[in-house]
Amino acid sequence: MDTTAKPQYDNGVVQYLTVGAVVFLVLGTLMGTYAAAQLAWPALNFDIAEITFARLRVMHTNTVIFAFGGMTLMATAFYTVQRTNGVKLWSNSMAWITAILFTIGLLATVVTLSLGMTTGKEYHEQEWPLAIAIAVVWTLYTFNFVMTIASRNKETHPNVYVSNWFFMGMMIAITYLYVVNGLAIPVSLFRSYSLFAGVQDAMIQWWWGHNAVGFFLTAGFLAIMYYFVPKQAQRPIYSYRLSVIHFWALMFGYVWLGAHHLQYTALPDWTGSLGAAISLAMIIPSWGGALNGMLTLSGAWDRLRTDYILRFLIISLAFYAMSTFEGPVMAAKTVNALSHYTDWTVGHVHSGALGWVAMVSIGAIYHMVMKLWKTEMYSMQLINFHFWLATIGTVFYIVAMWVSGIMQGLMWRAYDEYGVLAYTFAESVSAMHPYYAMRALGGLLFFTGAAIMLYNIVMTIRMAKAKATSGVAAHA
Repeated sequence: MDTTAKPQYDNGVVQYLTVGAVVFLVLGTLMGTYAAAQLAWPALNFDIAEITFARLRVMHTNTVIFAFGGMTLMATAFYTVQRTNGVKLWSNSMAWITAILFTIGLLATVVTLSLGMTTGKEYHEQEWPLAIAIAVVWTLYTFNFVMTIASRNKETHPNVYVSNWFFMGMMIAITYLYVVNGLAIPVSLFRSYSLFAGVQDAMIQWWWGHNAVGFFLTAGFLAIMYYFVPKQAQRPIYSYRLSVIHFWALMFGYVWLGAHHLQYTALPDWTGSLGAAISLAMIIPSWGGALNGMLTLSGAWDRLRTDYILRFLIISLAFYAMSTFEGPVMAAKTVNALSHYTDWTVGHVHSGALGWVAMVSIGAIYHMVMKLWKTEMYSMQLINFHFWLATIGTVFYIVAMWVSGIMQGLMWRAYDEYGVLAYTFAESVSAMHPYYAMRALGGLLFFTGAAIMLYNIVMTIRMAKAKATSGVAAHA
C-alpha cells in the first residue's frame, strides 16, 4: 500500500456547514442592524410584535453566536481535525446528522424567539425542548471530533496539534456550562422555570454567559487562529510552546471570571473581587496568544499588501488583544462603577464579536472555500472591499458605543449643587441618538460586507462547478 498517498477527506459536510455559516452571518447581521436602527428610530418596529427590538435582539444574538459562530466552529473543526491527524472523520454519517439537526434546531430557535417563547436567560433563551436537542447535537459533535483524533495513526501523527486541544477544551466546557445553566423545571412544552433563584441564578447565568464567551467565542476561535494563520501565512506558528501555555492558562483562568459581571449587586463582594483579579491576570496569556499569531508573520509582513484573506486573520488578532485588555479593565470596580449597564459594555462585546470572532471566521471561511472547491476566489478585489467594509463598520460601531457608554455613565452619576441628579433618564436617552445612528451605520457597513461575501462565495462555487463540468466534458 502507498503510505505517501494523500488521504481523501470528508469534505461534503464541511462544504455544507461553511456555506450555512455565511448565510447565517448575513441573516444575523441584518437582524442586528435593523435592531440597532430601531434604537435610533423606534418607529421602525411598525408596532409588529415579532420585529420589535426586544425580540429582534435575542434573535440576532442567537443567530450570530450559535448559528454563524456554531456552524463556523463545526466547519473548521471537521476541516482541521482531518488534516492535522491525517484521517477522515470517524463518522461522516454522524457529522451529517449533527449538521442537519443543528440547522433545524437553529431555525426552530429563531422562530420560537420571534414568537416570544424564551427563558429570558442571556445566551440561553431556548426553552427546554430545544435546549435538550442542542445539548444532544453538541455531544454528537464532540464525540465525533474526539474519536477522529483517537483514530489517527499514532506512528505518523504521534502528537495532537494545539488547535485540536483548543477545540476539545471548548467542546467539553460548553457541554457542562450549557447543561448546568439550562437546569429548569418544565411546566409546559414551551415554558419552564430555572432551578436557581435570585443572585444564585444570576451567578450561574453569568458563569455560563461569560464562559460561553470564554470557551465558545474565544477558545474555539483561537483553535481556528492556530490553524489558519500559519496555513494562510505559509509559515509555522511563531512559538508552539507559547501556544501550549496559552491553552492551559485559558482553560484554568476563564472558569473563574463570571463574577466580574456582577459588581455592585447582591453577589458577595469577595466573589466580584476574585473575578476582577483573575480577569486582570488573564491579560497576560491572552496577549501572549495574540502576539504568537501576529509574530507568525515575522519576515513575511509584506504579504499583507496582497493577501486580503490574511488581512482578516491578522486584524482579528489586533481586536482580540484590544478586547481582552478592555474586558479586564472594565471588571475593575472603579471602572465598572462607570461602565456597568451602559453602552460601553455593548461596544466591548462587539469589539470582540465583530473585530475578533467574525474577522477570524471570515478569513478561515475564505481559506476553506478555495481549498474545498479547489479553485481561486471569484473575485479577490471583492474580498479586499469586504475587508474595508467590515473594518470601518466595526470601528464605527465600537467608537459610537464607547462615546455613548461613557456619556451615559457620566450623565447618570452627575449631581448639581443641591445633590440632585443633574439629568433625567429621558435626557440621557435623547443624548444617545446620534451615537445610535452612527452604530446603525456601522452595522449596515458590516452587513453589506457579509452580503458581498455570500455573493462572492456563491459565484466561486458556481465557477468551480462549471470548471469541473467542462473538464468532465473535455475528457468524455
